[in-house]
Amino acid sequence: MLSGLRNSSRRSVRLPTFRNLRVIRPAAPIPSSSSTCPLRITASSYATTSLSPSPLSTRSTVIQLLNNIGSKREVEQYLSHFTSVQSQQFAVIKVGGAIITEHLDSLSNSLSFLNHVGLFPVVVHGAGPQLNKMLEAAGVEPQFEDGIRVTDGKTLALARQLFLDENLKLVEALEKLGVRARPITGGVFQADYLDRKKYDLVGKITSVDKRPIEAAIKAGCLPILTSTAETAEGQLLNVNADIAAGELARALQPLKIVYLSEKGGLFNGETNEKISTINLDEEYAGLMEQWWCRFGTRLKIKEIKELLDGLPRTSSVAIIATEDLQKELFTDTGAGTLIRRGNKLTAMSSIEGFEDRTRLEEVLGREKNDVSEYLSFLQTTKFKAYADEPLEVLAIVLPSESTNEPARLDFFSSTKAGWLGNVADNVFNLIKKEYPRLVWSVRQGDGQLGWHFDKSQGSFNHGGQVHFWYGYEGPEEVKSLIGGFLADAGSRESGKSEGAVTGVKQQVRGFASTNPNPPLGSSNATNNKPSKVALIGARGYTGQALITLINSHPHFDLTHVSSRELAGKKLEGYTKDGKEIVYQNLGVEDIRRMEENGEVDCWVMALPNGVCKPFVDAVEDVGKGKSVIVDLSADFRFDSKWTYGLPGILCPERP
Repeated sequence: MLSGLRNSSRRSVRLPTFRNLRVIRPAAPIPSSSSTCPLRITASSYATTSLSPSPLSTRSTVIQLLNNIGSKREVEQYLSHFTSVQSQQFAVIKVGGAIITEHLDSLSNSLSFLNHVGLFPVVVHGAGPQLNKMLEAAGVEPQFEDGIRVTDGKTLALARQLFLDENLKLVEALEKLGVRARPITGGVFQADYLDRKKYDLVGKITSVDKRPIEAAIKAGCLPILTSTAETAEGQLLNVNADIAAGELARALQPLKIVYLSEKGGLFNGETNEKISTINLDEEYAGLMEQWWCRFGTRLKIKEIKELLDGLPRTSSVAIIATEDLQKELFTDTGAGTLIRRGNKLTAMSSIEGFEDRTRLEEVLGREKNDVSEYLSFLQTTKFKAYADEPLEVLAIVLPSESTNEPARLDFFSSTKAGWLGNVADNVFNLIKKEYPRLVWSVRQGDGQLGWHFDKSQGSFNHGGQVHFWYGYEGPEEVKSLIGGFLADAGSRESGKSEGAVTGVKQQVRGFASTNPNPPLGSSNATNNKPSKVALIGARGYTGQALITLINSHPHFDLTHVSSRELAGKKLEGYTKDGKEIVYQNLGVEDIRRMEENGEVDCWVMALPNGVCKPFVDAVEDVGKGKSVIVDLSADFRFDSKWTYGLPGILCPERP
């Protein structure tokens, strides 16, 4: 239902780094084995106070950065954001107590890397697991009310010492790596009692004093905060680290709020897949209706929405594992769960519905050679357009006049941010809710062809275009649809086509016979006997399923099965005519000989991807063209000499 609940590569993350950045980039690329660093990054605001790493350290840092970013486009993208905010607004990172205990080295290395490229994330940490162990050792039984730790005087005294110890542990780990870090264990969070009678010394943060944080950054130090607060009278209070991080974010308004988690993100309770992206404006209501969105997951998403509603739209929250911190901040693909407000999708039925006409023309220009002509066409045509506010994704659908006819997706364009941020998925899902049948076409060389395959029920490749559809059932409907594609292209020939249906994941090589149009499922047109089928790779699931189908088919006869692992054993499950078949280990020369002798009418290759070519070559080298090859792998999927799809529908010319 929700595109944000799918695990796929995704999203464009817009992040700043430090201000007053100056970048000098040479024309030549940066080799990893170079003894000098041709890319120099400086932060002039902190030149007199921040750590000055050695040339070797700088070189290593820059190479590491480029390796994490992975592309010139991403380098330029992030450099363009480096000057957009002040340093303390870069990121707030919440660190759980378990992270400090179990992943201190990974955490300190990641923070060190950020600091060496001039970034100053604000870190706030908790110590819940350590406190539980300490209380147990002291003979104090932890008490919780509504999930909140009841904190009496003895518990708070232990917690205060523990927070200091854990804070210094992280600070010392950073300083060993050459990073200046400043422990801040008080003076930032002011609070009142949450409920003195119920929770005792637990605080509700009322204000945040940014001055200690700003002073630390001005001195070139990473600020490391504990999640404790004080009342106006100076009474120390315990506060939840997640709540402290949220209040800190409200005060600093950073571009990124990061929650480090051992799980590395939120998970879809139905599929057990990591949720890649959640665009709250579009997906929140539907997400809250999911049966699995409950307990801690539901509370977390609700709290994050409340937080982001009070921050600039550019802010986002990431829930990630410690080792993925750099990947999350510096790459488009990300690593954990990205949660952002996003932009709500809108639907329009007129050109006047687009507020930014210039932006509309720019988007249409990605796909249309004559934008003005297409706009004129839309002015006189009934259509419905779907888009997000900045037009990262735009889809234009031409509804059908009849309920039995499909609507046509006439235009679809998405930026990389739209693809990776699941905005394209959201737009398509909106279209699918409104149109039960849809057809659309994409250039065969389109870089997002795989995405269209995933969204379709089937497809047909013809004339350099891949025609997609959903909402059709049965071979007759599909045949009629394909006929319409061919008629529209003006290239339909009697009983002949160059394309294929991809709704069924199989392939068949093109071939011809004396019968131009036999009925579906008929016997061999050249004789009255069942076609002889040889199955190469019979051990796998696909091979076994095919054996079952052939066993019940009146016009096919399984004559050979080949499996290296099962050679010499009897084939189980094949009972036709009481025939006993024994697995063979057929090699390339065996197949060549059998083809020359005409022992096989149809070769079925049920082999892993990249394996079947020598076997196919052996059949084709004979050159008699008597047999058919059906390849169930993806090796010849985009080979124009092969037909990709369902042979019973698209290849009527068969033996």
